[in-house]
Amino acid sequence: MWEGCDFLTWMRMLVRNRFAVHWSYSYIALIITVVSLLHTILRLVQTVVYGRRVARTPIRETPLFIIGHWRTGTTLLHELLILDERHTYSTTYECFDPNHFLLTEGFFTRWMRFLMPSRRPMDNMQAGWDRPQEDEFALCMMGQPSPYLTVAFPNRPPQFPQYLDLEGLSPRALASWKSTFLRFLRHLTFKDPRRLILKSPPHTCRIKVLLEMFPDARFVHIVRDPYVVFPSTMNLWKSLYRAHGLQKPTFAGLEDHVFETFHRIYEGVEKARKLIPDRQFYELHYENLVRDPIGQLGGLYGHLNLGGFDQVLPQVEAYLARTAGYETNRYDLSPETRAEITRRWGKVIQQYGYALSE
Repeated sequence: MWEGCDFLTWMRMLVRNRFAVHWSYSYIALIITVVSLLHTILRLVQTVVYGRRVARTPIRETPLFIIGHWRTGTTLLHELLILDERHTYSTTYECFDPNHFLLTEGFFTRWMRFLMPSRRPMDNMQAGWDRPQEDEFALCMMGQPSPYLTVAFPNRPPQFPQYLDLEGLSPRALASWKSTFLRFLRHLTFKDPRRLILKSPPHTCRIKVLLEMFPDARFVHIVRDPYVVFPSTMNLWKSLYRAHGLQKPTFAGLEDHVFETFHRIYEGVEKARKLIPDRQFYELHYENLVRDPIGQLGGLYGHLNLGGFDQVLPQVEAYLARTAGYETNRYDLSPETRAEITRRWGKVIQQYGYALSE
């Protein structure tokens, strides 16, 4: 993952974490160092070639943000919404190589497919350079602080928790985050001017800032049974730590981190609800989306006034036919873990209409 960083971003990561790379991953750190220099050069070339035109690119179509806690079905919803030919999205290549994708995406996605697995390790969903990806990764590669940087050094304290909700940042730091995010979106829009469908769980806590940047933005919030979300989120972070960490992960403190971050995510949603005009916010349950995807999408399109759902229906039906055999991971919770989820997340479980486990 970190091979997409530019040189200064990579050096800051190493210094901040006291070069705590496990010896068995030292060759990876060396490769990243060399490749990061190439990324820096290519970014400068891209700026020379495209910089002025990108800077003048207006984002005429207000983005739609898919928000929700990790493992609640945000990826499925992303896959469904980008079936609409009026929509576009940030690809995996664009998010992992955001510094120069205008120059290099065509070459890499055609000739370097072997570098990307065909399935995601945490849930076996389809992967690839052209598949939709979280824009949070692009911010990491472009040098913005992010909680996702914890993945690189999982045995160090959690990285930049204040950037989950952007609260408490200095005016300068917040302006830098906004500028970097807007620059990435302008590059995406320069390539494809259609409405961006963006998905990143941290955005769930950033609605206030996103509305400041895009007053007409739409938000779709998806929720899922927390008794499923907890083990699935644990599996997500463990998979990422193993696949993309530069240390041998011990997973110390991970359970508490998942419990606490869950509260921050849902507190963020509740604080932001009153800021969003009703016609710009839609909420649905993962279980309902799986049971009746066409009905749920139709309701979403109608509420957010996206229009033209009948035109998208054939693509949705074809996608559902292709993925009909997909099965989600199943997890067995110990009685102790189930009781702890009930104790710590009981209020949210009841608020969203799920049953408390005895």
